[in-house]
Amino acid sequence: MTRRHIALGIHHQRPEALEAARDFIARLVGHGFVCWVRDNAYEALAGSLPAEGIEVFCETPGADVELVVVFGGDGTILRAAEWAVLAGYPMLGVNLGHVGFLAELETSEAHDLVDRVVKRDYRVEERLCLEVELREQPGGAVVWSSFAINEVSLEKAARERMVEVVLDIDGHPLSRWGTDGVLVSTPTGSTAYAFSAQGPVLWPDLDALLVVPLLAHALFARPLVLSPTSTVVIRMLENPPSGGVLWCDGRRSTDVSPLSEVTVRRSPHKLRLARTSEQPFVQRLVKKFALPIHGWRGQAERDAEARKAAARGVEDAD
Repeated sequence: MTRRHIALGIHHQRPEALEAARDFIARLVGHGFVCWVRDNAYEALAGSLPAEGIEVFCETPGADVELVVVFGGDGTILRAAEWAVLAGYPMLGVNLGHVGFLAELETSEAHDLVDRVVKRDYRVEERLCLEVELREQPGGAVVWSSFAINEVSLEKAARERMVEVVLDIDGHPLSRWGTDGVLVSTPTGSTAYAFSAQGPVLWPDLDALLVVPLLAHALFARPLVLSPTSTVVIRMLENPPSGGVLWCDGRRSTDVSPLSEVTVRRSPHKLRLARTSEQPFVQRLVKKFALPIHGWRGQAERDAEARKAAARGVEDAD
């Protein structure tokens, strides 16, 4: 019988992530699976894993895996995505963090995860990613490149100095800004850094690019929602002489010198997320941000009923 392969992303510094992963691995190996574990997580789990059915990897698994299961928060998922997205592996996150928009399950919901994996009882949705290229001068050779799931951000390097940039859309200059930085976000990333920068929330199945200036000194400095086929170019001017910093997902970065050019467009790679439920995105928003969805009259009536129930309880006690 051909053995099936699963890879794991684990926040190896969190005891609850290690415990959840340890139980998951032991049960899955019992079903004949091979579980691929990153070297740092394997060291943290050493001595508590089955003797067989475990393989260790550093960069990428040595076999074609059908699913990557991540135990941690969205940050752990972003770390695992650095190898899983490029390989085309679908990812399923078990949230041990805070808001956790990328994760599919909370820890309290993960009890039947092994059965779902064994039965392939999940669907996979694909989301837009970004690719970014840095050139030290317009039209020059690419000196740094990467991809992003959430956002690409060009930011000032020195706290006291803004960066001066010109934003081009599809080969046409749009505006010059003195700003703390510029974000180019995916719909997935619209609830991350772009949300904190007052950008709009985009539904994740939307194909679009989002541009958000960070505290720009300009009359026209509003978030822009662009076609997924658009190409965004951020050209740095000479001010400040210290240049800026280019970030991808807040994880991978490089220094950007004055007069450099940053190009952002849709990536050929997709973020593939495994889903176990049909929960609409609007319900995720309500749940993650604890949004009030009842009118004040309804709340007042519930409060009155609660007071009556409490009063009855006191009378019964007497």
